[in-house]
Amino acid sequence: MKNRFKSFLIFTLVLVSSSLSFGQNTMNPPEGYDHDTGTMVSMLENLRARIIYSTQELNQEQTDFLLDDKANRIGAMIMHLAATEVYYQAYTFEGRGFNKEEKKKWETALNLGDEARAEFVGKPIQYYLEIWSKVRQNTLDMLKTKDDKWFGELAKGGQTDNHWAWFHVMEHQANHMGQINMLRSRLPE
Repeated sequence: MKNRFKSFLIFTLVLVSSSLSFGQNTMNPPEGYDHDTGTMVSMLENLRARIIYSTQELNQEQTDFLLDDKANRIGAMIMHLAATEVYYQAYTFEGRGFNKEEKKKWETALNLGDEARAEFVGKPIQYYLEIWSKVRQNTLDMLKTKDDKWFGELAKGGQTDNHWAWFHVMEHQANHMGQINMLRSRLPE
């Protein structure tokens, strides 16, 4: 019961800090964001809060659990979410893909697979959540500088608009949230 209460408090702090009105089932733009951009921020933060809530208490064995030789560990999936977000930061804010340094740092997490199964093991869940938190803070800071006109424009040199790109980041999070929750239901006792 004590751990459940601690989890509830942490979840509540995440929700409050991200300006969500979660209990009312509404998505309101946080202060300082244009309407459409801020609504996307609310959705991104809602999903992130739910992923944090479902993973923050995992122990090392659970974080590193591998369902089979083709699956991904929960820690690796959170790194994958961070890597995807970093990619879309570069794409939408700077009109480019990963540079050489970013490829070296993020490509394994972006692609998952055998390399990620080997690399993302032996670190506590908080390690991955903190990396994602820093990435997200950069996203929030950058989106705060953008308006809804920018949000509706094509990404520099791209085929998609900025709104679609961040919608894709959001749907990507939702997809992996489902995978994470499925893995949690298969964790050994």
